[in-house]
Amino acid sequence: MRYRGGGGLRQHLGMERVRDLSQLPKAHLHLHFTGSMRPATLLELADKYGVRLPDALTDALVSGEPPRLRATDERGWFRFQRLYDAARSCLQRPEDIRRLVREAAEEDLRDGSGWLEIQVDPTSYAPRLGGLIPALEIILDAVETTMRETGLGMRVLVAANRMKHPLDARTLARLAVRYRDRGVVGFGLSNDERRGLARDFDRAFAIARDGGLLSAPHGGELTGPASVRDCLDDLGAHRIGHGVRAAEDPRLLKRLADRQVACEVCPASNVALGVYDKPEDVPLRTLFEAGVPVALGADDPLLFGSRLAAQYEIARRHHGFTDAELAELARQSIRASAAPQDVKKRLLEGVDDWLAQEAR
Repeated sequence: MRYRGGGGLRQHLGMERVRDLSQLPKAHLHLHFTGSMRPATLLELADKYGVRLPDALTDALVSGEPPRLRATDERGWFRFQRLYDAARSCLQRPEDIRRLVREAAEEDLRDGSGWLEIQVDPTSYAPRLGGLIPALEIILDAVETTMRETGLGMRVLVAANRMKHPLDARTLARLAVRYRDRGVVGFGLSNDERRGLARDFDRAFAIARDGGLLSAPHGGELTGPASVRDCLDDLGAHRIGHGVRAAEDPRLLKRLADRQVACEVCPASNVALGVYDKPEDVPLRTLFEAGVPVALGADDPLLFGSRLAAQYEIARRHHGFTDAELAELARQSIRASAAPQDVKKRLLEGVDDWLAQEAR
């Protein structure tokens, strides 16, 4: 039995039978590198290297409650970025990188992920790891080792920073293409989308696309539908990081659906950063019912307090998604990934098997 309240809220009653979402095979396409860290690992590394973390971050990590953030104005975004930069400063040696990658994979496996594309700007780690190329090679080596040891399919999406000069993005795009055979599958653009026009980075994305990489810039999170259109028109996006503000423009929704451009929707992140006030306000069902492919992602679980399976639970609890619809969300994440066809086939079969199981 199911009841819907305001905004499509699904009320769970004691007699309702549902399947375990951590057992649902899925792909994870929106996870940032530092933001994937376990809170306990960050506290341990901060102590090891004598890094004084901001009180707001330490209090949140100790309490288990995510820090209070609201990034819809520039001051709020600066505060969020400050916390993120503080966490990143604790990754100082190759063994820290290897530990982060291994633990991120373990968390994803626990949540039912069979494929992970982790996003990283290697320039952020280069000063402590011997330069840009050594930093990327350390990350890719860690990914390769983790894949071998855990069995999780895992690749890297190199992301440029909107706050930096477009020439830096071109350098990163060339580097990403150079390491395509070592595990780089895509090129992104992150940070405050209110800074740096998408068209300023068009040449970098052309380099990446010509080199066979997926185009997956952030858009439609802190600004409206125009940001998503710019990602499509100027950057040739195959996927959109977030993209939720596209729900405000029916014609844009149709365009995304017609082209089957997936939106990497991160519900917990959207609420934590103040894009929407409540989980039920995230326009997840609007996108889904418009035919826009959706790949749920955790974004930065270190700061937002929930990982991949929890995003599916938000869809179930706050948007009334049935198990059949949740299975379709998982399929959409798999189809939108850069996984090889045999991996996609295996994961899709796993989704069918999950749905065929009797609910408990």
